[in-house]
Amino acid sequence: MSSGLLDQCHFADARTHADLAVSGGPDSLGLLLLALEAGLDVTVHHVDHHARPTSGSDAHHVQEICQQLDVTYVRHDVVVEIGANFESRARAARRAAMPPRVLTGHTMDDLAETVLLNMLRGAGLDGLSPMVNDSTKPLRDLRRSSLHEFVESTRYVALHDETNDSPAFRRNRVRHELIELLDDVAGRDVVPILARQAALLHDERTWLDELALDDRAVSLEDADCRVLRAWSRARLRRWLRVQLRGVDQGDGSHPPSAAEVERAIDVVSGEAVATELSGGRRLSRRDQHLTLE
Repeated sequence: MSSGLLDQCHFADARTHADLAVSGGPDSLGLLLLALEAGLDVTVHHVDHHARPTSGSDAHHVQEICQQLDVTYVRHDVVVEIGANFESRARAARRAAMPPRVLTGHTMDDLAETVLLNMLRGAGLDGLSPMVNDSTKPLRDLRRSSLHEFVESTRYVALHDETNDSPAFRRNRVRHELIELLDDVAGRDVVPILARQAALLHDERTWLDELALDDRAVSLEDADCRVLRAWSRARLRRWLRVQLRGVDQGDGSHPPSAAEVERAIDVVSGEAVATELSGGRRLSRRDQHLTLE
């Protein structure tokens, strides 16, 4: 079975070194086993959030598997308090603890779930085309069910994180409720449809980025608002999304929200003198030029 799955993976050439994020669950364990079959020289990174009573035993379990496979194991201890936005805070803590460009076990199903989650919060083209061509997601064309079947066929036991079953987290509701409902309404499996749509939107986004290369060269401070006002709203919106990206807080830098972009357009157009942005920032206009403080 693994040879068929490897054909759908996007690993680097054999003997290439790769850092892998392995929680011990079936997705990340499958990532590890497939990376080894692809001939990669791997280092496993396991993050212990200390958020569950079993987290310590989970770390020990992953370490034992690494010893059996004769691969390097690195444990990262971080503390993430239970509370609001736990998922995003835990994700930020993981990214801050692990090396850059670490590989993760995200599958096509994760891609589809992310599309829906981003749609629910009102994302644009970027949010509706996640993970496409992302080299840190080598399993992005694999179905989760096939990956789990592969792991179950091996002698290695995957861990089960009970938080993945909790309806308290929005992603779990999308995974266990919304996608099943969409399958029923559509009368077919919607995950490949969402993945294909994301790929198409990614192509459109890439093309728009190519068209906007000259615009990107115009810095916020050097731009003349009289020139910007002559641009189409879509062009101005795309330029502002690039110029007003927030500072990386450990989970990547993020573009401004749609509401922030609209307020920024008001500043450019002269309908407002200034506006407040996320991260304690302020965009203002004076003498037809913009300042971000």
